Amino acid sequence: MALLEVEGIDVSYGRIQALRNVSLRVESDERVALLGANGAGKTTTLRTISGLLAPTAGTIRFDGDEIHGEPAYEVVRRGIAHLPEGRELFAPLPVVENLKLGYWAKRKEKAGLQPQLDRVMDHFPILRQRANQAAGTLSGGEQQMLGIARALMSAPRLLIVDELSLGLAPIIVAQLFEILDEVNKAGTAVLLVEQFVHLALEHTQRAYVLQKGEVVLDGESTKLLSDPTLIASYLGEMGEQGEETQDQEENGPARERHEAPRKAVRREATKPKKRARKPVSSSARSARSDASSPPHSPH
Repeated sequence: MALLEVEGIDVSYGRIQALRNVSLRVESDERVALLGANGAGKTTTLRTISGLLAPTAGTIRFDGDEIHGEPAYEVVRRGIAHLPEGRELFAPLPVVENLKLGYWAKRKEKAGLQPQLDRVMDHFPILRQRANQAAGTLSGGEQQMLGIARALMSAPRLLIVDELSLGLAPIIVAQLFEILDEVNKAGTAVLLVEQFVHLALEHTQRAYVLQKGEVVLDGESTKLLSDPTLIASYLGEMGEQGEETQDQEENGPARERHEAPRKAVRREATKPKKRARKPVSSSARSARSDASSPPHSPH
């Protein structure tokens, strides 16, 4: 029996159906990617699993129990934590207070708060240094680390992550994926939505591809990664250029952002250089001044 089992769920926003017969599973030791173009239904799927939306059909089981339709706080208590797109931090509050709020579902277990804080900060040493700093003053990468850390404060068995890399530099993204790998090895299953298709497949065991609210492809990540043509048929140009295409749709042209500094240098180098003016002697300046002065009228 899988840790998470989603079977044939439908989800609608009013009269608009967003998901149709979506099924997926996540084992207790797995990292699973959920891929798809904009509007495919990825975020809707995650929000439905975490209790923020209720399906109109189908079932969601976690550790054998049906959880569809339960409020989000009950889903958290069961062991599912959700890091939403955009992080949703409490910007004015210090880092440590944001982390404590992540422990809210277990707040009655007061003795466990400090040990859990220590365990989480072991994954993110920079947060220990920034413990009393307002969350809104952290860098983008540090804020994403705080978002993951806050989700881990409830000691989840399943961590759901929506757009881990959004708006972050590649070196920070690589660090965050390494941290997710460590979290998974420590016993937490991971289900993630990620715009960088190749990176997502490299750091997961299996993947599902959504298209227009339906699962159209699933399989082992290594096999999907080795067949970019197959992915491209469902994700457009994302098979070969996933990083650029998805980023262009959501955050503006990624390549232009990365290339901008280089282009600026090239433009500067190719500008026509102004000729340096030769210094003019005082006598030449005097002669030039005399030549330009109007002639004196005779008396």
